Amino acid sequence: MTSALNPRGTLVPRKVLLLCLMAVCPVLAWSADDDDPSDLDDSAFDSTGPMETVQVTATRREESIFDVSEAVTVVTSDRITELAPQVVTEMLRNEPGAFFQQTTPGQGIPIVRGLKGSQVLHLVDGMRLNNAFFRDAPNQYIGLIDPFNTDRIELVRGSAPTLYGADAMGGVVQFLTPEPRFDGNDWQSSGRIYGSYSSADSSLVGRLQAATGLDGRSISGGVTWRDHGNRRVGGGETIRPSGYKVQAGDFKWIEDSQFGEFVFSAQVLEQPSTPRVDELVPGFGQDEPSSEQYEFKPNRRSFLHARYRKDTQLNWVSNIAIDVARQEIVDDRVTQDTGSSFVREEENKSTLDGITAQFYSELPLSEGWSGITWGAEYYADTVDSSRLETNLESNTSESARGRFPDNSTMDSAALYASIGWQSDLFRVHGGLRYSSFDIFLPGSEDVPSADLSPTDLTGDIHMEWMLTDQVNFVANFGRGFRPPNIFDLGTLGARPGNRFNIPNPNLEPESVWSYDIGLKTSGNRWQAEFYVFYLDYEDKIGSRLTGDVTESGRVVVQSDNINTAEYWGVESGIRGFLDDGWQVYGVFNYVRGEETDDAGITVDGDRVPPLNGKIGVIWEPRDDVQLESFVGFNAEQDRLSPRDARDPRINPDGTAGWGTFNILATWEQSESLQMGLRLENIADKNYREHGSGIDAPGRNIGVWFNYLFN
Repeated sequence: MTSALNPRGTLVPRKVLLLCLMAVCPVLAWSADDDDPSDLDDSAFDSTGPMETVQVTATRREESIFDVSEAVTVVTSDRITELAPQVVTEMLRNEPGAFFQQTTPGQGIPIVRGLKGSQVLHLVDGMRLNNAFFRDAPNQYIGLIDPFNTDRIELVRGSAPTLYGADAMGGVVQFLTPEPRFDGNDWQSSGRIYGSYSSADSSLVGRLQAATGLDGRSISGGVTWRDHGNRRVGGGETIRPSGYKVQAGDFKWIEDSQFGEFVFSAQVLEQPSTPRVDELVPGFGQDEPSSEQYEFKPNRRSFLHARYRKDTQLNWVSNIAIDVARQEIVDDRVTQDTGSSFVREEENKSTLDGITAQFYSELPLSEGWSGITWGAEYYADTVDSSRLETNLESNTSESARGRFPDNSTMDSAALYASIGWQSDLFRVHGGLRYSSFDIFLPGSEDVPSADLSPTDLTGDIHMEWMLTDQVNFVANFGRGFRPPNIFDLGTLGARPGNRFNIPNPNLEPESVWSYDIGLKTSGNRWQAEFYVFYLDYEDKIGSRLTGDVTESGRVVVQSDNINTAEYWGVESGIRGFLDDGWQVYGVFNYVRGEETDDAGITVDGDRVPPLNGKIGVIWEPRDDVQLESFVGFNAEQDRLSPRDARDPRINPDGTAGWGTFNILATWEQSESLQMGLRLENIADKNYREHGSGIDAPGRNIGVWFNYLFN
């Protein structure tokens, strides 16, 4: 641990230099005699690997991952089909630059370069999932996205302030849903029936979807049903209660004509009753659980989205994209502290309306200028919150202030522009964004009203040098920011880790300077990426101990701008394509973090992931059979912040390291039917991913089928 007496400025160059050597040395020894990457078959870029052919998130335009400087991780629907995740972000586990944290089954978040929650921007089909009460910590809202209606996940690692603005400090995670399309003038149809079973929680998953259409028009929809039982962890113990159910549905209509492309879609997912496991079982340092009751009942997300796109012949703009969306998230809860006679029934809802307009314009400048991407966004979020408290002893009920100030609002507007230039050996693009917020919290008897109007100018620059046809050296830097939201400013109520939060309407925005350098290589035989990153985080919002304790024994905390922080690390991935159908791959991630409070005390960062990754091999003995074996691993994490050490989810002696051995088998019985087998955690290892609120599943036998019909 770094002493507070050490000047922060003298630490950074040493850390960055060391990490640069760690990342660059393996590539300097690389053989660069592979064929041109353009000769690669698309099938070579498998979803398990560190690179994918095309992405749209990093630049808001379709471009090869190899041709952009940003660090990008992509996971496709084929991988989701094989692994049948409970939470869609499980698919980022042990992927380059990402770490998966799970507080309770049915919920889970990615941690990107040490940042989490609202410090990372989450999108669905280009529109914000992050809302006004999205926590800067583990939360349940990503669990309200249907994994089985996800075509691909794209993770941009590193700050992306120009194109995405607020919250895009650690990175951007985008979930893209399928868009069925048809050719020809006759109506056609297609569909899918998917089923999966997992033994570790006796879970059943069913998905039915269908589409019909012709050239320029399609209508599609689907339903998903899931039933997850109580989780059996390594060693045989079953955690009760940890089971839950999920029901979801979706619809999409695409109309493409001479007037442009129109897309209308609707999604809904509900978890009717999901137990908060870490509150219901004793954690580290506890003799009894924090709560007698704690259920999310229900949690639901509804999403309506309309999009218009058109390539134009106008002189001033060659492409137009306009999106309008409404997202409603319901976060209702039933809670009761251990030993308390009061049962609280909460109703919390965020209604987020958004409109975005983006344009691409060619510039009549000198040769090399690639044009300018520019646009505007407006979002309006309203939070409704109420609470009913029932005294079980007197059998009386009364209304109380909700978890958030009722009728709070958070509106935002932004303008942005990004421009690019390239030569034969060098590419660069960068831009600026102006963001303005209007945040209002109504007052109550205990807390005065608050009206904040933060603004900020942010930007970034991305550079790429083509060292050879197969190797690119890249560098990215930018400044991102996050304004305090309704959760930060106004939360009143129980928090994980036996805490009780009180409001603070006087917070300032957070900001982060993000830097990274890296190398990318892509050839017929090998693909790899190596990145070194450094984040300089200012005015970080954290929980300050007030010194008070509630009657039920919870420690009273309040959010405040108390920290500065540094995060640095290495993230890398490699994949080799050998002879006779063999592939090998590996992922290595390492991140360190330190926080310094306003008293000048430096401690380890909060919930920073340990060294982690995976090593695997794939063999295709026949065109219709694929066998995969891999080891996922985490090293010990004993660098704990004071908050980590107090958190009942985390062993105060540190989270033990672990490794699991897994086998996947896939058989394409025909063009229509695909089947698979999962053997996970074969050694039945009892382990917990750092910061999670429940041990991971034990030995699991899973089977699945995917039937396509026309």
